[in-house]
Amino acid sequence: MYGLDGRIAVITGGAGGLGRAASIRLAAEKCEVAVLDIKDPAAVCAEIREAGGIAESWVCDTTNEAQLAEVFGAIEQRFGRVDILVNNAGILSPRKPWNEWKKEELERYAEVNYVGYFLTTKAAYPLLKKSATPRVINIASRTFFMGNPGQLPYVASKGAVQGLTWNLARELGEEGINVNAVMPGMVATPGTTEHSGEEAFNRVMGNQAIKKRVEPEHLAGAIAFMASDDAAMITGQSLIVDGGGYLH
Repeated sequence: MYGLDGRIAVITGGAGGLGRAASIRLAAEKCEVAVLDIKDPAAVCAEIREAGGIAESWVCDTTNEAQLAEVFGAIEQRFGRVDILVNNAGILSPRKPWNEWKKEELERYAEVNYVGYFLTTKAAYPLLKKSATPRVINIASRTFFMGNPGQLPYVASKGAVQGLTWNLARELGEEGINVNAVMPGMVATPGTTEHSGEEAFNRVMGNQAIKKRVEPEHLAGAIAFMASDDAAMITGQSLIVDGGGYLH
């Protein structure tokens, strides 16, 4: 990708799954990466350093404003600015009928999957303004368009991410900050396999135009593109990476 060499990228939820793949890919594109996760992401950074990259890790709960302020203060001290923010930290849901979900469960999904993105972007904003090429990339979900039965709080929270993406693209566009969303299909991450077995993955793959399993690395490539100079005039858009499972 053009223009990523030397840029500073922050990836939340980077200890595993999509966040890990994005951290490794951006580091391979010569970005210097800051990896945040509620679990210790040190192993990912060690892997990046072993490959010759530059990476630092912080344990951080993206729903905690005090922790975010502390971590982004440390990122400023270490890197000076943020060029790329990847909002990825989130939780997936099991499946059960809409009326069996409890109020506190809906609030938890909204807090982590939507409010956490808002709080992280707000904390990163002063450092994004120091960048000549600022990018915000939100990991949303195609389930917002599909209305997956049984996953009401997850679908609703990811719909809020879509709204956040559109709104921030409008509000931050005058400051030259690009805001986009990347939407995965069904990807074999630890969070997904906790709730879905091999049969479910095969059924989803069978509905795709390209009959291959979607891997975290495919999402990482889309994130790298959205972060690059090739995407300089793309903002407020949602890129679905699902092998053509949802065509619209």
